[in-house]
Amino acid sequence: MRDPVEAQLEAYNARDVDRFVPCFTEDVIVEDAVGTRLLTGREAFRASYASMFAASPALHCRVVTRLRAGAFVVDEERVTGRGDAELHVIVVYTLRDGLIAHVRVLR
Repeated sequence: MRDPVEAQLEAYNARDVDRFVPCFTEDVIVEDAVGTRLLTGREAFRASYASMFAASPALHCRVVTRLRAGAFVVDEERVTGRGDAELHVIVVYTLRDGLIAHVRVLR
């Protein structure tokens, strides 16, 4: 089985929403650092990322560090191509049944 975290990173960098979205569960939840829900469900997820990919032709994410523990993957990421400044974020992915079920973005 393909690693969904690596697969979504490759699709993100290609800005390919059709490859990106299937890496996530139908009921995926995306939250900010304090637990505020930013997105719920694959359809809202698809719409949000399709818009971002279209608006950011130079979008690129580089993983600085990746840690794994059971169902959790933690990436330290540097994101460019979304405005003028490089974004430094920590993303915590929770896996379920071979897909990403929960994303928490710390920045």
